[in-house]
Amino acid sequence: MKTVYDFSVKDRKGNDVSLKEYSNEVILIVNTATKCGFTPQYDELEKLYEKYHSEGFTILDFPCNQFGQQAPGTDESIHEFCKLNFGTEFPRFKKVKVNGDDADPLFKFLQEQKGFAGWNMDHPIAPILDDMLSKADPDYKEKADIKWNFTKFLINKKGQVVARFEPTENIEVIEKAIEELL
Repeated sequence: MKTVYDFSVKDRKGNDVSLKEYSNEVILIVNTATKCGFTPQYDELEKLYEKYHSEGFTILDFPCNQFGQQAPGTDESIHEFCKLNFGTEFPRFKKVKVNGDDADPLFKFLQEQKGFAGWNMDHPIAPILDDMLSKADPDYKEKADIKWNFTKFLINKKGQVVARFEPTENIEVIEKAIEELL
């Protein structure tokens, strides 16, 4: 059975990184953007990373410019922005595409494993995204593609995708899921 450990990705400097390096860790894989309404989630993510990293938890950050061109700049400028504004310490990788024919193979795999999880409609941005995406595609909820920045995939210590969280999900829900896997 295929796992995330079967994939290699590029670090922000273009070097190959096998995800086997993260075996026996609980991983949260996130597609991010620096100019998005969800960008402040970097604060919450860094707090999770600091709290659980010593217990075998990591976050893998993949900037993506596919949603509203909200991740402009180079891989290095994105990294500097995140370090300076949010103090992030978790690994950041080369900018990727997460949807479409030229999507990164890791993200194609993640979507095959866990489809759209649905919006938390209590989040103020959820109705806006739902309206916008419904107008573009009335059946968007039935498709597994990533809908927006800060979609998160939770991976267990065996490299299996166990959950998907849309960007509107409360961090407390994600934290509870991480704790259960540690």
